[in-house]
Amino acid sequence: MEKKMLRFLIPAVLLFFIPLLIASDLEKEKRWAEQIEEGLLDGEIVMLNTGGSEFLSIFTPSEKNKETAVILLHGMGVHPDWPQVINPLRVSLPEKGWSTLSLQLPILPNEAEPKEYQPLLKEVPGRIDAGIQFLKKNGVKKIFIVAHSLGTEMASYYLTQKTPSSLIKGYIGIGMSAGNSRYLSAIDLPVLDLYGENDLEGILASANARTKAAVKNKSYSQQKVSDADHFFNEQENQLVKIVTDWLNNYPGKSS
Repeated sequence: MEKKMLRFLIPAVLLFFIPLLIASDLEKEKRWAEQIEEGLLDGEIVMLNTGGSEFLSIFTPSEKNKETAVILLHGMGVHPDWPQVINPLRVSLPEKGWSTLSLQLPILPNEAEPKEYQPLLKEVPGRIDAGIQFLKKNGVKKIFIVAHSLGTEMASYYLTQKTPSSLIKGYIGIGMSAGNSRYLSAIDLPVLDLYGENDLEGILASANARTKAAVKNKSYSQQKVSDADHFFNEQENQLVKIVTDWLNNYPGKSS
C-alpha cells in the first residue's frame, strides 16, 4: 500500500514543481529592475502588466517623431538596458526619429542553458502585447521589433502564434539563433536577418537554413557584417546605422 501511494505521490509532486522550474525567475527580474532604476540616465522606467504579473520596460521617446517606435528584445538572461547591442540602439534610435520600448523578457538563473528557455516562450506574447498597447496609447502608429540573440527566437515565436497587430510593420533579428528556422517560414512581414562575420558558430552555421526557411517571404533579407561579432563590440555605430537605414527604407514601405 505504501509503495503504491509513493508511486502516485512522486509524479504529483513533480507536476506541482515543474511550473515553478520553467517560469521566469521573477527575483532575478526584480534585481535587474533595481539595478537599472539606480543607474538609468536615458529614458523612463515603465512597469507593464501581462494580466498576471508586472515586468520592467524602458521607454525612450523620440522628440523628432512620436508616431514611430521600436520594441527592443534582449538576449538570454540579461536585461532591457544591456550595454551590448540593446543600450546603443535604445538610446540612439530616438535621435533618429524612432522611440524605443525595451522590454524585460523572461529569464532564468545564470547557469541555465539555451534549451531550458523553450518553455518560457509562452510567456513572451503577453509581454510584447503589453508593450504594443502601451505604445498605441502613446500615439504610436508604426512599430518594428528589433531583437538580439535569444530574443530573436522569442520574437519569431511571437510573430507566428497569431496574426500580429497591424501596427507591426517589420522585424530585425540580430544574431538569429538556429531555432529561428522553424518560425521564419510562417513570417510574412519584412525581415532583416542581421549577423556578424565573427558571430557565434551556431548562427553562422544556420545562415543558409534561415534563408531557405524564409524563401517564400519576398521581404526577407540577410546581411552579414564584416568584422562584427555576436555583440557588435566596437561596431555599435555601424549597427545603429544599419538598423536605422533599414527602418527608414524597409521593403514595402509606402512613400
